[in-house]
Amino acid sequence: MANEDKKDFNAMLHDSKDMPKIQTITDTRSIAKYGGERMYFAPPIEYDKVMKLVPCGKVITIGEIREYFAKISGADFTEPITAGIFVSIAAWASHQRKDEKTPYWRTLKANGELNPKYPGGVEAQKKLLEAEGHTIIQKGRTNFKYYVKNYQDSIFSLE
Repeated sequence: MANEDKKDFNAMLHDSKDMPKIQTITDTRSIAKYGGERMYFAPPIEYDKVMKLVPCGKVITIGEIREYFAKISGADFTEPITAGIFVSIAAWASHQRKDEKTPYWRTLKANGELNPKYPGGVEAQKKLLEAEGHTIIQKGRTNFKYYVKNYQDSIFSLE
């Protein structure tokens, strides 16, 4: 995100707009890709609440949070673009607060990838995860990406 120092992420976190909602999509390619036509939109604060559940030493992916929201809402899937944005908003909102921190660094992208859009980028997330006992590995030759090694072994279940 740009101009993080000029934005009030806690205000964004609490702005639910018209969410939660379920929207019916008609695009056949999207229906095939996501496995249905009922798309759920969760408000930003709901991502923050779920991210706060993940204990030290555990991790979760944005995809698993999306699957959880779809399941509890009765939708086929949760909209992926807003999910990524709202997870970042939750991270930056926590960064701006003095109290009630959200352990956003425990929420990973797909396949255990670290999120460069979090406060301090992947270096800060790497340091926090390593402090909790995770091993971070680097992949790629020029465009490096960082992952939690064997992240599946540390997944926090929302069941």
